[in-house]
Amino acid sequence: MKSSKLALTLLAVAVGLIGCGKEEPKKAPVTQAPPPPSIEIKIGHVGPLTGGIAHLGKDNENGARLAIEEANAAKIKIDGKDAKFVLVAEDDQADPKVGTTVAQKLVDAKVAGVVGHLNSGVTKPASLIYNQAGIPMISGSATDVEVTERGLKNVFRTVARDDQQGPAIAKYLAGEAKPKLVALVDDATAYGEGLANEVEKTLKAANVKVLPREKGTDKTTDWKALLTKIKGRKPDAVFYGGMDATGGPLLKQGRELGIKALFAFGDGACDGDKMKELAGDASEGLLCSTAGIPAAAADSKFLDAYKKKYNTDPKIYSPFTYDAANLLIEAMKKANSADPAKYLAELAKIDYKGSTGRIAFDEKGDRKDAEITISVMKSGKLEPVAIVKAGQTIPYGDFVKAAASAASTPVAPATEPAKDKPKAEASKAETKK
Repeated sequence: MKSSKLALTLLAVAVGLIGCGKEEPKKAPVTQAPPPPSIEIKIGHVGPLTGGIAHLGKDNENGARLAIEEANAAKIKIDGKDAKFVLVAEDDQADPKVGTTVAQKLVDAKVAGVVGHLNSGVTKPASLIYNQAGIPMISGSATDVEVTERGLKNVFRTVARDDQQGPAIAKYLAGEAKPKLVALVDDATAYGEGLANEVEKTLKAANVKVLPREKGTDKTTDWKALLTKIKGRKPDAVFYGGMDATGGPLLKQGRELGIKALFAFGDGACDGDKMKELAGDASEGLLCSTAGIPAAAADSKFLDAYKKKYNTDPKIYSPFTYDAANLLIEAMKKANSADPAKYLAELAKIDYKGSTGRIAFDEKGDRKDAEITISVMKSGKLEPVAIVKAGQTIPYGDFVKAAASAASTPVAPATEPAKDKPKAEASKAETKK
């Protein structure tokens, strides 16, 4: 019994000694370095994503989205912070009323800049809302003259104006087709009517007789009554100011009625695939203009990236919205700020090599030295035949050769006439008054 008690006592002592042994030091918790500071920068894009010209709106959005994704991949820093760019895309349905609603929505979302809108008639009222909020906007497709004629310091575009596009297509039409009598039709929008006005002025200046204007709407698809009237006047050419959703049926029905005249269009109806889809074989021989270089002439970096991401080729203006988004980002980088009040001055004086060439803005926000492309539908494909720049018409083949040569030459700084002040300087001058 005593031996059992002794054994238990010894065991307890041993356990106690073990328990009182030196404790292992606790490991310090592993602390992770704090993530680098970051900033989220929202950039809006607006265009018609539903309706008859949704294909153009989506193409424009694709260009802006590609630029945003590339900027994020480049790991850009703004004010010492990792910048995360977010595209906020909205559908304005090509409707001015909807356009102003979504413009205010973007303002409320505190976007730092906007790419859009597509249509001039939507761009103009929407731009007033951005201007009031002090948010820069760049359109890659709005061509109506008044877009940049209202003294708004926040409004820019990467394409030509209709008082450049209209004379270009009209002079080419008059010089190549030599019509004696031309019928003009427009869709009663700011864009369609404005472009037709410029064409009419140029044709009359070239001593080409123009019939009284005919009008439809941006939703007209039955043109037979109007075309029957035109047929009776026997014009040599018909020019339509409007979009392809209405221009395609106009062309198709014109041919069905036996009108032999040459049909010509502006950039709104210069998507070859869509015009072929809507007008069928009647699209053969159509003449049209775009307010910039052809999408296929954009730089290979953009074209390859666009094809890889979307598995299709760009249409008309996605290279220009791609450049527009990149211009906003580049101006932010130069200002080291995403605050519109701080980077607007950099945007106004920027000199940037984009996918569509060198981009600098005049005091109104228009692109300097913008090109116009003239194209003809041949064997079901729209082929560029000429580039018009600074009033000079250049055969497309010569333009391509010159562009290839220029690509290997360093770009010189933009020169500004003494009377032309960048928007930022003009704004300062106004403040001093």
